[in-house]
Amino acid sequence: MKFKEALSLKKIASLLEVEYVGDPNFEILGINEIHVVEKGDIVFVDHPKYYEKALNSLATTILINKKVACPDGKSLLISEDPFRDFNKITTYFNPFTSSEEPISKSSIIGKDTIVQPNVFIGNNVKIGKNCVIHPNVTIYDNSIIGDHVTIHANTVIGADAFYYKNRSEGFDKLISGGRVVLKNNVELGASCTIDRGVTGDTTIGKGTKIDNQVHVGHDTIIGEKCLIASQTGIAGCVVIEDEVTIWGQVGTNSGITIGKGAVILGQTGVTKSVAGGKSYFGTPISESREKLKEMAEIKRFLKDRKNS
Repeated sequence: MKFKEALSLKKIASLLEVEYVGDPNFEILGINEIHVVEKGDIVFVDHPKYYEKALNSLATTILINKKVACPDGKSLLISEDPFRDFNKITTYFNPFTSSEEPISKSSIIGKDTIVQPNVFIGNNVKIGKNCVIHPNVTIYDNSIIGDHVTIHANTVIGADAFYYKNRSEGFDKLISGGRVVLKNNVELGASCTIDRGVTGDTTIGKGTKIDNQVHVGHDTIIGEKCLIASQTGIAGCVVIEDEVTIWGQVGTNSGITIGKGAVILGQTGVTKSVAGGKSYFGTPISESREKLKEMAEIKRFLKDRKNS
């Protein structure tokens, strides 16, 4: 999430009421999670296990809960609770704004796009030309939809990320300030749910087609010309490269990559990153030929043991 203008380290520290390390005029451009940070961003870290990763990331300001040596060319914000203060930044610079009509006046809808009854379109949504938005679709604030996109009934675009911190008093939610971006010629089936990014974009690439009842988690990037069948659940921060086919009832772990042209057969659990150009099956996942051989060997072993 980028700020509308560059801000100083001192200003952000004042907002959070925290100590800082570095030049008071050190430039800050936005906030982001560790996997999408860029120069000028703030990243937060609240566990020693991840200190080194955050300090050595592309982020140039680290919101951290311990005084540590500040890397050259960077700055620190010393916070008792970085998770809480990261939420405070999101809320301050990207506050929730309620909508007063089913289709917000701040939305932009392209030429020859059809919007069916009972559709909700939130603030600052942009929809391209020649799209069809079917009944009861909900499109949350700031979503970007390209040209020639079809979204079928009851689909929800831009709900919050499923991201919580476990505290003694209950689960504390990481507030979502990102977007959903659908490229040209995407089609989404009925009752799909596409969560927005926490700080970045959840993106579905040009020409990708998604069946009914598919869930796509926050900050996931789906490439071009992918086919994803019904009841698939894709976790957050997944990268699915171009021309991947995923059959029904597949589930994935977060933070993995599925390579270009891979085929994931039905009911597979994608527990790790897999290379492109191959077919995969089973849980834990393996190449489909190898998995079928394993199953045949097990069957043969059990038969031989029974007959011995």
